[in-house]
Amino acid sequence: MSTFFKVLSVLAVFCCASAYSEEKSAYGPELEGFSYPWPVHQFKFESQQNTLHMAYMDVAPSSQANGLTVVLLHGKNFCGATWESSARVLSKAGYRVVIPDQIGFCKSSKPKAYQYTFQQLAENTKQLLESLGIHKAIIMGHSTGGMLAIRYGLMYPKATAQLVLVDPIGLEDWKRKGVPYLGVDRWYQHELKKTDTGIRNYERKTYYAGQWKPEYEKWVQMLAGMYRGPGKDIVAWNSALLYNMIYTQSVYYELQDITEPTLLMVGAKDTTAIGKAFAAPADRAKLGNYPVLAKAAAKRIPHASLVIFPDAGHAPQMQEPDKFHQILLSKLLK
Repeated sequence: MSTFFKVLSVLAVFCCASAYSEEKSAYGPELEGFSYPWPVHQFKFESQQNTLHMAYMDVAPSSQANGLTVVLLHGKNFCGATWESSARVLSKAGYRVVIPDQIGFCKSSKPKAYQYTFQQLAENTKQLLESLGIHKAIIMGHSTGGMLAIRYGLMYPKATAQLVLVDPIGLEDWKRKGVPYLGVDRWYQHELKKTDTGIRNYERKTYYAGQWKPEYEKWVQMLAGMYRGPGKDIVAWNSALLYNMIYTQSVYYELQDITEPTLLMVGAKDTTAIGKAFAAPADRAKLGNYPVLAKAAAKRIPHASLVIFPDAGHAPQMQEPDKFHQILLSKLLK
């Protein structure tokens, strides 16, 4: 490499490091200080002897309304705001878009004691939608949100017009494939150590298939900022409770019971598996093979169609937004 290009490389690294350091804000336990693209409303309700509030955005159609609502469910490392690009596309196409932050995440309540189940989160979401006068909707979930969408569809088939699953986790049984049980206390200690560097490295590898764009950094800092803030302990504790929920509450064995039309959208280079890093190397190599998992899931789900993005990782809606949204709109109910 010539001296000129060496200097350019050093400058690029320096600029990136400077940009990251400038963006390192500390946010409150309910993501106070981080702005969302639309007004944030709060749905207040009682659950498990807790008074809770569930943050959500309610985005009206920006063109002729088609009378349909899409509910966007975020993943474990994302928030409702991360759906901004998709929500704008859907709104422009005539859909009403509701984007909640689940309890335990982002701008919603983080109770000290809560029995997290996918059934409970689905019920919370159903109550939110009913409070808005929405009795049937397209349920679209990414990652852990895909796992929640499956549970929602299983519980409320008459209220679910269509399922859209974007790289959903839960398409395999991690326990049977060698992922050890960690327990809440070990997950808590693990989460207390979370940093933006760790989040960025993980997301670059799995979410974006080794690629990185400057616009991804906002979402890294969104999450990392809560772990730098004054409420990092309660953030980490709720995260630990949620990881325990994900590990212990499989939807894998119920895929054949889904009755709604289901669109499965998957990045071929996705390798996500909960607890994969804690598995033995031989077991780890067998986990998170999304092209195989997605094809098997599409065969088991009775009314499923599958779209695979050959060059995408765990978040094709962000890595290849134009292609993703074009296909999405062509396959959504209208």
